[in-house]
Amino acid sequence: MTWNIASAKQQFSEVVRLTAEEPQAIYNRDKPVAVLISAQEYEEFKAWQAQRKQPTLMELFDDIRAILAAEGEDGIELPPRTDRPNPFDDPRWDE
Repeated sequence: MTWNIASAKQQFSEVVRLTAEEPQAIYNRDKPVAVLISAQEYEEFKAWQAQRKQPTLMELFDDIRAILAAEGEDGIELPPRTDRPNPFDDPRWDE
């Protein structure tokens, strides 16, 4: 069922009661502005949202750091770059 804001305010307890049957859409000037859902549907949504959440890049790096620390390493060792010259090693900059 759909409601405009004024009627939803006047009959709020009815709107809340009907959420047990189906979500209640609230409109303002023919545009949807909110949907009232039951607590059970909200919990299901939160569980679904948490299940599909992917870790952030920072969380993945934190996991890598924890694994390295557990193995007694202090970081990832990278070999020196040899595929192209480093402009900061140019002796002309020392002048």
